[in-house]
Order: sequence, then structure tokens, then C-alpha cells
Amino acid sequence: MIEVYVDGASQGNPGLSGAGIYIKAHGKQLEFAEPLGVHTSHKAEFLAAIKALDICMNQYPDEILSFRSDSQIVVDAVEAGYTKNPLFQPLLSEIIEKGNQFPLYFSSGFLVNKITMRIA
Repeated sequence: MIEVYVDGASQGNPGLSGAGIYIKAHGKQLEFAEPLGVHTSHKAEFLAAIKALDICMNQYPDEILSFRSDSQIVVDAVEAGYTKNPLFQPLLSEIIEKGNQFPLYFSSGFLVNKITMRIA
């Protein structure tokens, strides 16, 4: 099982944004810092999840993913398979589509992950 932790952050709202991604896989710990451009903090959280899924699709395509985000809006949307916000609907659709390409994919929230917050 691959453990994936993500965090999106922005300096300002909207502002320059980045994603912090931390992956534990096969005894290794990997960190990725991904620039996202200028976005709101919520959009950065969705984009961070997408970036993490892209990494996993390339490096761990047939693995079970345990996917965690500290963003309640992302966790709630993924768990419900729905978001009311029309700006986030295509991002959620992309997360679901990419997540469904794995044999088993599950997500949950976590309170604080200082590693991903530092990376983002």
C-alpha cells in the first residue's frame, strides 16, 4: 500500500500557490514540491490532490493508495463524490477519474502534517 499525504497552499487568496506531496512507498519516503500558479487556497488543495495522483499513476500504477489531505473541503467532496461549487466540479471529476484507475483507492483527512505544510 502506498501512503500519500497532500497539502495545497497559497500566499494570498488568490495568490501564488504550491503543492506539498509526501509519499511512503516500499520503505522509501519521497517529497515533492509542485508549483501551481496563482489560485485560491481551496483550488490549490484540489490541484495538490491531482498532482499527487499524477505522480502515483506514473510511479505506482497498480498499487493500493491510502490518500490523505488536511483539506476538509477536498475530503468531503471526494467522499461524497460531489461538490456544490461549480469551480471545483471539474477538479473533483478529475480526482475521481484518476483515483478510479487504482485497484483500491481511499481517502481521509488528517489534522496536521508538518511535512506537507513545509513542502507546499
